[in-house]
Amino acid sequence: MNNVKYDVHERPASGLLIGLSFQHLFAMFGATVLVPILVGIDPAIALFSSGLGTLAHLSVTQYKIPAYMGSSFAYIATMQTLMKTGGIAAVAQGAIAGGLVYLLVALAVRFAGNAWIDKILPPVVVGPIIMVIGLSLATTAVNDVMLKDGSYNFTYLLIGMVTLLAVILFNIYGKKIIGIIPVLLGLIVGYLFALVIGLLTKQNIIDFSDVVSSSWFSVPDFDILFLDYSFKFYPSAVLTMAPIAFVTMTEHFGHVMVLNSLTGRDFFKDPGLDRTLTGDGLAQIIAGVFGAPPVTSYGENIGVMALNKIYSVYVIAGAAFIAVIMSFIGKVSALLSSIPAPVIGGISIALFGVIASSGLKILIENKVDFDNKKNLLIASVILVSGIGGLMLQIKGLQITGVAFSTLLGVLLYQILPDK
Repeated sequence: MNNVKYDVHERPASGLLIGLSFQHLFAMFGATVLVPILVGIDPAIALFSSGLGTLAHLSVTQYKIPAYMGSSFAYIATMQTLMKTGGIAAVAQGAIAGGLVYLLVALAVRFAGNAWIDKILPPVVVGPIIMVIGLSLATTAVNDVMLKDGSYNFTYLLIGMVTLLAVILFNIYGKKIIGIIPVLLGLIVGYLFALVIGLLTKQNIIDFSDVVSSSWFSVPDFDILFLDYSFKFYPSAVLTMAPIAFVTMTEHFGHVMVLNSLTGRDFFKDPGLDRTLTGDGLAQIIAGVFGAPPVTSYGENIGVMALNKIYSVYVIAGAAFIAVIMSFIGKVSALLSSIPAPVIGGISIALFGVIASSGLKILIENKVDFDNKKNLLIASVILVSGIGGLMLQIKGLQITGVAFSTLLGVLLYQILPDK
């Protein structure tokens, strides 16, 4: 709590408030719009849902927790599969199912505490699952960097590597806010480099036609249940996305603990873990209702707060309002959609690798003993089944990748002896 500039309930002056809110917007922007682009969803919907979901989270937690909700990377592989089989309706249903899991766990925590969660998802299960989430997306990232229309393309590879290098350099050498938004800055560098290369080589790498033709004001291309499509139950969507909610919960717990440390409070007690989980769940349900990717609390925004010592919920709410407003600016959505594949791929190599490494970090920090045969086998099964894409299929029901490896890990931890 040393050198706090604005505490949780303190409101900066209006001009400063707007500037600080934009800083948080920039921190989450790159990752929040990248997820829908990778999946094939209008980025404007993700911006809208992240803002609205953040406001809902603030309300549920009684405006006591300065957390921003952005698109979750944990669901990407599953969403990509569902988009091919059931489309946005299946993805939305899975997102809502994941949100309901949060609400059910919040209810259980309210009446039974949270000790039981560690028994279901110990570090030896959570770590490898997070590694699978990152590594299972590696092929997508690499293909985006080096393939154009299915064929190897050196220009694409060059653009992807420049983008990746920019992200790395900004992340390592960036000072203050520069070091907080390496993804956004790397995206800008890659985009500009692709533009220059396209002009020099006379290749149509970036298509500006939609940017030119789109209007300044445009309603995002929402996909709302009963308005844009009829209800159809997708059991595969529910059974593949709902289990991932348990994985993202561990990320949620970690973020709350960091916020506890930064602010000198105990948010697990006030407003309570049940409320923080409810806020996350409600935000995820909102995302599903509007056809956006599931959301989660963002470490990037926590990083901003750690840097500037400003923990005001007013600033977070301001960033959320700005995100909602930006989602209705048509040219912003069109510009985001024009980002070329190698730029996305270059950023993805870094991001997906960081996700996988964070899983390894969990194993190291918790000193998981791999001389213990139980731990060794659980991690091995999760990694190979998840990265390899092991699938359970019964008639029209499919449980694939992350979801199936999570199920195997949880079951093995419960049934294998501790010897």
